[in-house]
Amino acid sequence: MTMSVLTDNTDLTLRLAGHFREAEALLASGSPELMNLPRKKAFQDFIAQGIPTRKSENYKYTNLQPAFAREYHFLHQRPKIDFKPGEIFRCDVPQLDTHLVILLNGWYYEENSPLAGLPDGVFLGSLEEAARKYPELVAQHYGSLAETVTDSLVALNTALARDGYFLYVPKNVRIDKPIQIINLLLADSDAYVTQRNLVVAEPGAEVKLILCDHTLNLNNYLNNSVTEILIDENASVDYYTIQNQHNQSASVNSVYIRQMENSHVTTNTISLHGGLIRNNLKVIIDGENSEANVYGMTFLDRKQHVDNFTQIVHAKPHCQSNQLYKNVLDEESSGAFTGQIYVMRDAQKINAYQRNNNLLLTDKALMQTKPQLIIEADDVKCSHGATIGQIDEEALFYLRARGIEEKQARLMLMNAFAYEVIRQVKVEPLRDRINELIEKRLRGEISRCHECAYHCNC
Repeated sequence: MTMSVLTDNTDLTLRLAGHFREAEALLASGSPELMNLPRKKAFQDFIAQGIPTRKSENYKYTNLQPAFAREYHFLHQRPKIDFKPGEIFRCDVPQLDTHLVILLNGWYYEENSPLAGLPDGVFLGSLEEAARKYPELVAQHYGSLAETVTDSLVALNTALARDGYFLYVPKNVRIDKPIQIINLLLADSDAYVTQRNLVVAEPGAEVKLILCDHTLNLNNYLNNSVTEILIDENASVDYYTIQNQHNQSASVNSVYIRQMENSHVTTNTISLHGGLIRNNLKVIIDGENSEANVYGMTFLDRKQHVDNFTQIVHAKPHCQSNQLYKNVLDEESSGAFTGQIYVMRDAQKINAYQRNNNLLLTDKALMQTKPQLIIEADDVKCSHGATIGQIDEEALFYLRARGIEEKQARLMLMNAFAYEVIRQVKVEPLRDRINELIEKRLRGEISRCHECAYHCNC
């Protein structure tokens, strides 16, 4: 494990540049060539842009400087931790029947149990390993969506990337059982984590992924994760994320998706805990008769901040997209939503819808929302809207008039507010478990993952 320090009294971009130069030889010697090839250009793109500030239009609602200014160890080598997940950690969705793997500090965990029952030809494992075993396949898609010239944090990820997970689903293969990937952070000091993931679904493939993010001790963590998902014609991918890290963590999660003809994708991001979370999602609908459904539900309290930034690009005609993001904000928390629908000139006969609804529980909670439509075609149906408000007093009065105490009535209204997003989870046991977690979250019964052996109160 190499060490470097970022301090708030130095220029953060130059400090990160210095660290890259120090670690460059280590990164190159331990990585496959196809991951090394883009490092220098990515590093140059990062230097040209720097750490995003609020002066950047795409990051105007989120201040990343304090998170990057902390002192971190950079985890550039596979962790050697005497770690038995079953003894200290149980995921919040334990009853699910899934193909389950663990990533530790951004690395595919070496002691994962062999996966039995996956269809022939499916690969689920370390990205670093896949880049060595299947270099042509990985090289075809690695870096094809996550552009380093448009986002400095993607550039920084590409410059520092070592591992993550790689999922390959061959042509016409359907994986009936969901794949569950648990991302764990556990280090003996404050740590900077880089994770790079790649998903390839060939024509006619079908897969459901469940991502669970957790921290296992109270150190400060900064996680910069990039995931590229390629969905070929007639393929279907469901991608569910449950974010449940403690409030001393910060994470930037960037997901890039490309769809081809007659493909379907559903994403649903549930943010329960985390000090600072920035979720970037870009979906390029690049084939006719395709559909993208993008959902998110966030619950915030204390001084948490979650920023969801989405881009749906309609590049081909006869397609549909739906966006629905909701936020419940309590105490002094803050949230942001920027959602963009871009319909290109030749993308006629498009249906594209976007909605962002926000519920403020206190006068100190803050929500900023910016829905956007950019339409270059002339035969489309597009709409967008956003609301920010408090609990409906008439609905509250109606429930109380029927003998329901105020606290329970408020809880019922908040559950109803969230249900529109949660019902979009197609894995029924996961949907039921998320409903339970949300109810506990709204009742204030858990401060974070209550199934963890570390009882952190943060």
